[in-house]
Amino acid sequence: MERSAISNYEVTRNSMEKKFLEYDQQQMIDKFGLKNTKEYLFMNFIGQECRISRIGGKVEYYSNEENSWVHADYNVSMTIFDVLCYSKPDCRLSGQFVSLNALKGLVVASAPGPDMFAKNAACFSGRCSQLQDACVKLGGTPEKVGDVSYKIPLFDFMDVILQFWDGDEEFAPVLRVLWDENILDYMHYETTFYATSHLFERLQKLAGV
Repeated sequence: MERSAISNYEVTRNSMEKKFLEYDQQQMIDKFGLKNTKEYLFMNFIGQECRISRIGGKVEYYSNEENSWVHADYNVSMTIFDVLCYSKPDCRLSGQFVSLNALKGLVVASAPGPDMFAKNAACFSGRCSQLQDACVKLGGTPEKVGDVSYKIPLFDFMDVILQFWDGDEEFAPVLRVLWDENILDYMHYETTFYATSHLFERLQKLAGV
């Protein structure tokens, strides 16, 4: 039987798994307080335990549905690799949360518009209670701005804030994610979109939408 072709995303992910092995793993353990064994580094990412092979570099997450470890996709793997391998030696969170457009040190040709997450927002329209329950399942704590607003752990050492305003006859629903203003000390600008995509995927699954 022929093997199915792998996507460019999988090719990039697999290449980064090998590149990961060139970095100082003890430095990662010390910087982020990672649980570890001789075979794996462990870290929680958006409500799921992940493990990174110290020998092969593969990122896996534990699936309760499959009752086994599953090879993580591009968004999960690349977010984790970026934080572990790219983050600055002296990275520190500020505790101040801002939109992507207001990040310190950000220079981009075009910043994301207010309707960037319109499709994701539409999934939760009329489903505030389901979204709220999903946020709680991810360990979120309530915030004050929005019809649904929670501070959600991205990693054990880093939170994001999700804000949602439901729509009505006149206005479309709005979904916003706020980041620590020092997030670019931890990951590249593009990686925030990988993390956000996975966050929405997890919320939609937990909310049943």
